[in-house]
Amino acid sequence: MSAEHRAIRILLADDQALLRAGFAMVIDSQSDLQVVDQAGNGQDALAAARAQQPDVVLMDIRMPIMDGLEATRLITEDPALSDTRVIVLTTFDTDEYALEALRAGASGFLLKDVKPETLLDSIRTVTTGGAVIAPTTTRRLLDATLGGGAGARRRFPDARQQEKLSRLTNRERGILLELATGDSNNEIAARLFVSEATVKTHVGQVLAKLEVRDRVQAVVFAYETGLVA
Repeated sequence: MSAEHRAIRILLADDQALLRAGFAMVIDSQSDLQVVDQAGNGQDALAAARAQQPDVVLMDIRMPIMDGLEATRLITEDPALSDTRVIVLTTFDTDEYALEALRAGASGFLLKDVKPETLLDSIRTVTTGGAVIAPTTTRRLLDATLGGGAGARRRFPDARQQEKLSRLTNRERGILLELATGDSNNEIAARLFVSEATVKTHVGQVLAKLEVRDRVQAVVFAYETGLVA
């Protein structure tokens, strides 16, 4: 495979060896994907990420020694790993941790019973700057963690968040609201009657002005500041 078309390099981090083996078998069946290392705890995952500099880390949350949340934060804050994206794997019944993973810099999350084709597509998506975020699940996570739902106290942006919001044009603020639906650029473009390239440009401007890593971080910002209730 040429340098221009090299395989997407993936690190698997999960304390269940059998689960890692299953994910590795699915991933390595694809010509454009390659598992380059595996880790059974967050500390080893961090070390492997620094050594291998993978494109994507599939990160479990509950692991010994160092959990996936801390490992995710340390990976996404490391300038040497600025091109590495983290997808958190979680179990729905314990998904209260997922928002914390997003805050830590993860580019998204998947449930552990994810379909193989969804897993593969998600890996490819985050390597191209996209995010893995299921609208219904995300809203439930945010409602649970941020205190949403009927009668919840509305959140307001602090001074720093307000300054970032003030950078957005009306159109960009509208795009931020659209991102919170979890829809793709193509779906947003169709709804706004503009080209997909125009939406992509606006999304890039929103991310830059809010100083967030990707679309998931923008959605978290929208919920935390009360822009989306």
